Order: sequence, then structure tokens, then C-alpha cells
Amino acid sequence: MEEKSNKSHILVLPIPVQGHINPMVQFSKRLASKGVNKVTLVTIYSISKNMPKESGLINIESIPHDDESPPQNIDPMLEWFHLLVSKNLTKIVEKLSDSEYPVKVLVFDSMATWAIDLAHQLGLKGAAFFTQSCSLSAIYYHMDLETTKVSLDGSDVSLPSLPLLAKEDLPSLIYDTDLYPTLRGLIFSQNINFKKADWLFFNTFNALEKEVIDWLRTQCRIKTIGPIIPSMYLDKRLKDDKEYGLSLFKPNSETCMKWLDSREIGSVVYVSFGSLANLGEQQMEELASGLMMSDFCFLWVVRATEENKLTEEFMSKSKEKCLIVNWCPQLDVLSHQAVGCFFTHCGWNSTLEALSLGVPMVAMPQWSDQPTNAKFISDVWQTGVRVKAGENGVVNRDEIASSIREVMREEKGIMLKENANKWKKLAKEAVDEGGSSDKNIEEFLKLVIN
Repeated sequence: MEEKSNKSHILVLPIPVQGHINPMVQFSKRLASKGVNKVTLVTIYSISKNMPKESGLINIESIPHDDESPPQNIDPMLEWFHLLVSKNLTKIVEKLSDSEYPVKVLVFDSMATWAIDLAHQLGLKGAAFFTQSCSLSAIYYHMDLETTKVSLDGSDVSLPSLPLLAKEDLPSLIYDTDLYPTLRGLIFSQNINFKKADWLFFNTFNALEKEVIDWLRTQCRIKTIGPIIPSMYLDKRLKDDKEYGLSLFKPNSETCMKWLDSREIGSVVYVSFGSLANLGEQQMEELASGLMMSDFCFLWVVRATEENKLTEEFMSKSKEKCLIVNWCPQLDVLSHQAVGCFFTHCGWNSTLEALSLGVPMVAMPQWSDQPTNAKFISDVWQTGVRVKAGENGVVNRDEIASSIREVMREEKGIMLKENANKWKKLAKEAVDEGGSSDKNIEEFLKLVIN
């Protein structure tokens, strides 16, 4: 029995959204590569069926949900997932505890705030994994719904360790109080993790958010463990680790890479708004026209559900200078020498990937954490420019075209590329042997294994 208890087994529980699953799968690989006896990713059947039974270094434990599909809208999906996990986690832990390697720790998505109580009830330690920046967490910490005294009267917001933030720099769910009430409640309830969780992991690195990380460490014990992207794009210590292991969309890989191979170095604008963002028809029209007006070739990811927003006239005119695909292998695209900039919605995963691969950005944030990420891209890290929306909330074609030219052709673009390369170097150092993030993972595992 004593021998059994000394063996380490870590469960990892992401919420079933691709942008949350990917970094947590990648973190699982890092843990397994460092000598943890067993790492098991717990996810729902509709996700696990798209993954190999043993995804390289990690095991997959599927939560069945019969023929019931997860709700498509985010709020009911989060409520459904909470209920499903609450019903099944005890059985999973009991089953795995009868194995050679009983479970010791549950690493859970920080938005699944109810998971820490479940972990403690099952006698496990609980580690909250934040799939967002430290800066965003600090904003939510200061602007807690129950305790905040920060005014949202339109004036700039000043918070400890953060740059001065205008309203358009704040996470949208702070002032969009009627949008996604369940999601909004979970986002703010993440603050519970600061009090209850045994560890707090952030997918960032010390040099990237030094001021806010230093401040947060005066409040709680946090560990930066990022950037969490496949090893072969950074430190190359996990051989054959070239992809996250899950894509809920089928990428047009061969088509994308052949097209990029035919383009000159630094000549292509890569455009993608991630797996969730939906642009209105007017914004799609302005974006399409702005991309054409920029006079650069572009690779544009337009999900199948968004294709009907592109006009036949645009599709006909753009054939010579663009490639439009439903999905693509983003890391391969960003690391390709033909790509000169990334026109992005500023999701945290996309932001980290661009920083880690040294690609300047044009930032066009949509909602949630994206406005804050865009503020840091343009003003703090200085690796991109941010487009300005009109009074109707739409970014017009002239603004889009001029912003692309500023990054791709004008003198400022040289400075942005130099800064992007600086962050690329620092990102690699953080995860490489002896780097700040590498050390933090090692320290965590010493506590778990011993």
C-alpha cells in the first residue's frame, strides 16, 4: 500500500472548448515527459472520439453522454458540462484508484470553479489552470462583482501593476452584463481559485507579464508554466511533438502549405478569428474589401458556417491573390517564412503562438479577453497595431488596409518585427531546460511525487 501511494497520477480536466482543451493537453504532455507515472485527460465522449485512445504520452478517459450532444451555445453547454462531470468524476477517480497509479492531483480548467470542491471531497489536491493571461486574471481580481469599487463611468481605469486601461481595453464581459450570464458568472468566480486551489497555473511566462506576475505573487502562490505550445516549435525537447493532438475542424494542411511555398518571404497576411468568433455580414464585407485594398496576398481562414457571408464578386476578384480555407494548421502557417503578419482576433492561444513564433500582428479583438490582449500587443509588447472601430462598432476597409500596410510595408513594421523576435527568444528560454516555466513545472512535480 505504501509503494502504491508513492506513485504519481495526475488527472487533467479542461472545459470542452478547443481553445481550452489544446493548452491543457499540451501541459499534460509536459507533465508526462518529466516522469509522472501517469497523466490522464478527462473529457466528454464527443471530444475524446476525435482523439487517439492514448494520445502519445497521455491517457484519455472519456465521460459518456449517451446520444445527447453538448449544447451549441456557451451558457447551456457550461451548465451541462458541470452536471455531467459532477455525476461522473467520483466513479472515474474510484476506477483509476484501483489501478497501479492512484490519482493524487486534479488539474482543472480555472473556469470550472466547482471542480476544486469536488477534488477536495475526493481527497485530491486541486490545481487551477488559467487559459488566459495573468493580466486578465488581475483585472477580474480587482473588479470582482461583489467587492469592486472601480468606476465604469467611461473614464480610464487604473489598477495595480497594469497599464492605464480605457473602456475598450477591458474584457467585454465586465460591461456587457447581459451577455452570457453563466459564462460571466464563472469568469468572475475564478477568483475562488485564489483562495481554495492548492496550485495556480498560468499559461504565460515571467518576462511577458513581469509587473502583474510580481504583483499577483504578493497575493497568492502562482506558477507560470507557458507558453504551452507543441515543443517542436519552441524548445524541441519533446521529439515529434508537432501538434496539440485535437482539432475539432479538419485543417486544409496540404493546400495551405503548398500555397505558402509558392509565395515570397514575408509577403503573406494570415487572417484567422479562431474557432468561436462570428463576424457580422457588414464586418465581413469590410474585412474582405480591406484585405483586397491592402494589395498583399492573404491566407484567410473562414469557417464553413461563415462562408455564406462572402460575396461571389469578392470570391471571383480575390482568386489571384488569396487562399480561403475552412481551417488550417495554424502553427505551421505562422512558422512559415512567407507569412509577414497575423491579422487576429487576439484570442490568448493565438496571441501566444504569434509571440512564440515571432510574427507581428494586426489586432482586431471581438469580445471577452481579446480587447485586453490587443492592448498589450499594441502598447506593452509592441508587436502589432490595433485597428479602430467606428461608432457603429464596425472596422472599415480603409482602416483594415492601412493597418496591414503599417505592419507589412512601413517603417514601424521593422520595429514590430524586431520586438516579435525578442519575445520569440524569451518564450523559448522560459520553457527550455532551466527556464522560469520549466523550473515551475519541476517544482510542482517534486511536491506531487514526494
